[in-house]
Amino acid sequence: MPGSRTGRPPVQRAVRRPAAPRPPRENPVLTLYLRARRAWDRPLTAYYLILGGSLLITVLGLVMVYSASQITALQKSLPGSFFFRKQFLAAAIGAALLLIASRMPVKLHRALAYPILAGAVFLMALVQVPGIGMSVNGNQNWIALGGSFQIQPSEFGKLALVLWGADLLARKQDKQLLAQWKHMLVPLVPVAFMLLGLIMLGGDMGTAIILTAILFGLLWLAGAPTRLFVGVLSIAATLGVILIKTSPNRMARLQCIGATEPGPGDSCWQAVHGIYALASGGLFGSGLGASVEKWGQLPEAHTDFIFAVTGEELGLAGTLSVLALFAALGYAGIRVAGRTEDPFVRYAAGGVTTWITAQAVINIGAVLGLLPIAGVPLPLFSYGGSALLPTMFAIGLLIAFARDDPAARTALSMRQPRFGRKRGAAGSAATREPRRWNTMRRRASAARSSGER
Repeated sequence: MPGSRTGRPPVQRAVRRPAAPRPPRENPVLTLYLRARRAWDRPLTAYYLILGGSLLITVLGLVMVYSASQITALQKSLPGSFFFRKQFLAAAIGAALLLIASRMPVKLHRALAYPILAGAVFLMALVQVPGIGMSVNGNQNWIALGGSFQIQPSEFGKLALVLWGADLLARKQDKQLLAQWKHMLVPLVPVAFMLLGLIMLGGDMGTAIILTAILFGLLWLAGAPTRLFVGVLSIAATLGVILIKTSPNRMARLQCIGATEPGPGDSCWQAVHGIYALASGGLFGSGLGASVEKWGQLPEAHTDFIFAVTGEELGLAGTLSVLALFAALGYAGIRVAGRTEDPFVRYAAGGVTTWITAQAVINIGAVLGLLPIAGVPLPLFSYGGSALLPTMFAIGLLIAFARDDPAARTALSMRQPRFGRKRGAAGSAATREPRRWNTMRRRASAARSSGER
């Protein structure tokens, strides 16, 4: 045959086809980010962040209170676990309050606003009665309950202002009265100033700062015009400057910001030794219970400066963990306030978040030497039952609000046994619809022009 000397047909070589393009490799970082984002957007994210974050902060706080308070208890000829046992009892009572608050309907929370406010005002006035009120560290803001138990009514004033202020603003918003500045300020600001006056009679400026932050948080959520907001802030700042200038103790605390030496007369002893404790902790700390500063060098090691002992014993890893837990708690509170359509829930959730976040920032800022020492405890973490009880009730409020979201209710009901679920098809379809995010601030453009801001 032509082309072949052997007579065999020519061998046909196989034609190499181009290989099919390989699918692009998945970026593991992008995949992890997308999964985290999907998990972050689930209906129960805020619920679990509030419940888990507050539980972890409280448990870690109990551990650090036990570690930081042992030396103080022994110096006072008390058992080493004295302060821990009292804090554990307060945490147990607070857990019961948290559970009750988380199961209460919103209407009952609103009904309790006025009784809690009246009770807080009565107790705060009772503090100033000779023979009933008692002074601790120069502040006349305690009532003795017998034995070693005391109560600080000003701590309950924070919860009272949040609940009462939220109910007041919600009712005025329903009647479309918040467009008028008089209704926005009265009676919210006068009542808040009355609480501030009762607190300042005892000399507790730290708690007064937290109450002021709650007031501004409520006004911001209500959509206060900028000029009105700045006006109230200017009045509060002026009063604050006067109170600081007229008090040598407060002036001395202000001068200790960023101090690295105790100074003349050891005026900055506490601030400096708080920095020493944080600096000696390193990355992972000296070990639980191995703090040196708590051996009489650092005052209030188990209360206002427990964050410093945490840094010394658990290091940077421990302090960053505490900060991350508070950040998650703050985010969850903002998310609850932003996704609700109920004005009371929005104001109350925003007020509680402002309260806890502002108090944590002031306490940690003082320990880091960035802010003056205000004498406020770290929420859920520091020793003190008077601060722990209302804070845990407030956390219960956030949990109740997070559970009340329709999407969260649907997700929770689907986790229950099938024989306990009775849902109509129409109702399920309606509750499955994604809820849109609502703005944190009330849209006031319908009531007034943007030029008023």
